[in-house]
Amino acid sequence: MARIRAFEVAAEEASIGGFAVLGQEIDPRAKIRGALHASIGQEAVAAGVCRHLERSDLLTSSHRGHGHTLAKGADMRRMMAELFGRCDGTNHGKGGSMHIADFSVGMLGANGIVGAGLPIACGAAQALKLQGKTGIVACFFGDGAINRGPFLEALNWACVYQLPLLFVCEDNQWSSTTSTGAFTGGPGVAARAAALGVPAESCDGNDVEVVSATSRRLIGEIRAGKGPRLLHALTSRVRGHVSADKQGYRDAADIERANSADPLQRARTSLLQRGTQRPELDRIDSEALEEVNQAIAFAEASPLPDPLEAYSEVQTLGEGTWH
Repeated sequence: MARIRAFEVAAEEASIGGFAVLGQEIDPRAKIRGALHASIGQEAVAAGVCRHLERSDLLTSSHRGHGHTLAKGADMRRMMAELFGRCDGTNHGKGGSMHIADFSVGMLGANGIVGAGLPIACGAAQALKLQGKTGIVACFFGDGAINRGPFLEALNWACVYQLPLLFVCEDNQWSSTTSTGAFTGGPGVAARAAALGVPAESCDGNDVEVVSATSRRLIGEIRAGKGPRLLHALTSRVRGHVSADKQGYRDAADIERANSADPLQRARTSLLQRGTQRPELDRIDSEALEEVNQAIAFAEASPLPDPLEAYSEVQTLGEGTWH
């Protein structure tokens, strides 16, 4: 959680001015260009779930995917280089924040389209089953995705074919700039999953130990061949939808509640109460910060891609060449 927090705070700082809002000009000094969606306040979900995934397991993410990618084991230096749009990035600078992927650790990719990772996860899980492999797939998505078609299609498919798939709904209660509850009918995600035949369990997504324990149990059931499961983790979005979002649409008291539920502070308090020494926790934070500083230095030293690279690694049907 400390590594995710340090990475995203630094990424936010590097992205200031890099995303045009309401006709503003992009600041040429910005090191990260385009929209950057931070998961600050949601770190316990990524850490708690990925703690129980093997390197060979697969993962799909949403547009808010830095934490999942780090927790799955991706190299922080190459991740930062990817956000900087550099050659040494995980995707050679072509994916950026919303399309970051690292197949070497089973991270199949973040996705800029809400809910688009759900059917991709189903396809990956179907492939594992057809190939007779023992791995599972974890699919992270936000609460806004439960009101889109891919959610219905993916859960239905996973149930029909009893796929080895853990659906993880990170419910931060906001869909971009709108409170999700305002346009969600019925009792919500867990009830919808159960109606589609996928056993679901809700938990406090800001308590990393609760997330870990719940994930361990659900993942164990999936590995035992009992079919898909859904984890509904209720968490808090501290920052805006994107790094440039000032959250003028949000009540100040709601932001304060989100800050007071900080999963890192809750974990620190719990550990101190149980005898962990403060210097040990401070060391974890300082090591995370040092790792991030090294990642930034690595990213800044990495060259920008040659413009001609825009024509490589592009999916085609073999009918001609782009010019």
